[in-house]
Amino acid sequence: MAERRPEVRRTRYHWPDTQLNFWILVFLAASATLLGVFAQFMSIQTQMQLGIPWYMPFWVVTGALGVTFVLVIIYLVSSGQLIPGVVILGSFILFVLFLTGLIRIAIELFGATANINSYCTEYVQDNPSKGPSILTLAYLQQINICASWRAAFSFAIIGTVFLLWMMIMAWQVRNDTY
Repeated sequence: MAERRPEVRRTRYHWPDTQLNFWILVFLAASATLLGVFAQFMSIQTQMQLGIPWYMPFWVVTGALGVTFVLVIIYLVSSGQLIPGVVILGSFILFVLFLTGLIRIAIELFGATANINSYCTEYVQDNPSKGPSILTLAYLQQINICASWRAAFSFAIIGTVFLLWMMIMAWQVRNDTY
């Protein structure tokens, strides 16, 4: 007697190629930048024998999770198994992490207690140093740190917005309305 197998129906989801590739590129850049910037900040804090605030390792881990998420998406796309539910869940988790980190960066950059942006303007940008001296090297390092804070803030905004966009796009792909 022949054994009957239940019929398995496999749903294929149609992702918009251009938007997905653009999202992958930008979100990978945002996650990798945040990972690198805060890893550098942790290295500086360690070298200066200062404590490391909680949000620095938080951003290193969040950036690493973002890069891992992109790599998983690339693998699933290449194997034809990218499921909107997985993307929505992963994007939501990362959205919450990115939003939490974005709020913390905004407090550090523009807050009343630690206003890094005004310190950068007042003590670094308004006091440039030139010539071959240790003061010039210190100025260049300080200007680099200030630029890194601003880049981190910008890429945190971009990452947060792009995760929201990915949740919307995955929902539309799930409902076949894209």
